[in-house]
Amino acid sequence: MGSLWGTTTKVRTDAELLAAHVSGDRYAFEELYHRHERHLYRLALMTSRDPDEAEDALQDALMAAHRTAAAFRNDSRVSSWLYRIVVNACLDRLRRNRIRGYEEIDDQLFPVADPAGQVETAIVVERALMRLPVDQRAAVVAVDMQGFSVAETARMLGVAEGTVKSRCARARAKLAHSLGTFAAGAAVAE
Repeated sequence: MGSLWGTTTKVRTDAELLAAHVSGDRYAFEELYHRHERHLYRLALMTSRDPDEAEDALQDALMAAHRTAAAFRNDSRVSSWLYRIVVNACLDRLRRNRIRGYEEIDDQLFPVADPAGQVETAIVVERALMRLPVDQRAAVVAVDMQGFSVAETARMLGVAEGTVKSRCARARAKLAHSLGTFAAGAAVAE
C-alpha cells in the first residue's frame, strides 16, 4: 500500500503480528484481533448459541490468547490457533454452565424473517446447526463452513482425525434430515 508521501506500508501477516505482540508491540494484538473479530465472534455465537455467552467466551479466549501468545509454536496458522482457543473457551463455558448441545432450541431465539412463511435458507440452516450437539457442530462448522482441513480441525479441537470425520458425518446426516424435512414441508406448502 502506498501513501500520499510516497512511503509504502507493508501489511503484516498474522504470524508477524503475533511475533510483534510477543516482542512488545502494544498495537499488534489489537490489529490481529480486529482482523479476525467478525469471524471469531460468529464462531463463538454458533458454538455457544447465545449472544451474551458468545461475547463472554470470545473475551475469555482473547485474554487467553493475549497471555499465551509466546507459547504459539508456529505449527499451524495463527487463525487456526485463535479458532481453537475460541472453541475451547465456548466449550468450557458450556460445560461450566451445564448447557447441553442436545437441548431444544427456543424458536423465539431465531424468529422467522418473513411472517408470511418465506423462510430464508440461511436462517433455516443456522437453526438446523444449532440443534446439533456442540462437538458435532464445532467439527462441521470448522470443516464445511470455515474450510479447515480434517487434520487442522483435529488439532484445534484436540481430538483424533477419525473423531472429526465421524462427528462431521453424524452432523451432516442430521443436517440432511433436518433440511430434507424443511424442503419437504416447503414443497407441500407451495
